[in-house]
Amino acid sequence: MEVVAVDIGGTHARFAIAEVAEGRVVSMAEPVTQKVAEHPSLQLAWQAFGETLGRPLPKAAAIAVASPVGGEIIKLTNNPWIIRPALIPERLGAGTWTVVNDFAAIGHAVAQLDDGDFLHLCGPETPLPARGSITVCGPGTGLGVAQVFRHKGGYDIIATEGGHVDFAPLDPIEDAFVKRLRREYNRVSTERIVAGPAIVAIYETLAELEKRPVSRLDDKKIWAMAFEGTDSLAVAALDRFCLSLGAVAGDLALTHGPTGVVIAGGLGLRLKDHLLQSGFGERFVAKGRFRNLMALIPVKLITHPQPGLYGAAAAFAQEHAL
Repeated sequence: MEVVAVDIGGTHARFAIAEVAEGRVVSMAEPVTQKVAEHPSLQLAWQAFGETLGRPLPKAAAIAVASPVGGEIIKLTNNPWIIRPALIPERLGAGTWTVVNDFAAIGHAVAQLDDGDFLHLCGPETPLPARGSITVCGPGTGLGVAQVFRHKGGYDIIATEGGHVDFAPLDPIEDAFVKRLRREYNRVSTERIVAGPAIVAIYETLAELEKRPVSRLDDKKIWAMAFEGTDSLAVAALDRFCLSLGAVAGDLALTHGPTGVVIAGGLGLRLKDHLLQSGFGERFVAKGRFRNLMALIPVKLITHPQPGLYGAAAAFAQEHAL
């Protein structure tokens, strides 16, 4: 059957028609991206998508939201929209629906996508395991963390708040990151170091260590300078970000005991070339007595352009056993 897949973030809402069968995604059409600020509600954005499509929308909705789900009202993070699941049939005309957290949707995508949708980063160059646990972590506005547990009967998604565990510095430079962040926060979690906005603290700390005065810049500007290679300090911040991401991914792997790890998130794909060239892999395995064990874990980067949309449709197919 056909379903409208929706992936709602703080800035954009993405829509696509997906076809699902037997608990899996069969196909997904080209997505349409809308700016949240241009529509007062999901209902109006939904209607605008239907007008773009030029035909009646399927009466099924698979919605991934950047927010905790559950309860009668879902208030999205960094987004003024409010979703009342009980009103979905009335407002969207969808008699069947699924609402899932955006990172849980990424977990569903990891479970269902083909091997060709992943880029090998480090460890054994083997496919993700057909059975067992897979850790998924993704730097974006925050740091999303989930587990995919594959078993004989299919798979289960375990949502976590692993991005909020304490960050463990491994060298004097990371000590300096933590020291700087403690001026503002009593406790420094991993997403204060390994998420998109964290590049500001990394950049400014490196400037302090270099005794180099810098203007206050937002994270988008620093990331742009880093990817373009136009500022040596921003490039150094990018390198340090990749090192810290490797260490955090390794810590999560030790905690979950997985047989595979996947890097995802809005920032993950943009880091593709840099992760391969950085010390990400070395930091991932640098776990003392467990170094040899860590070296047995294949680590991948999800390369599908719309894992949130795909995962929303996959979650729908799983929930409704279609």
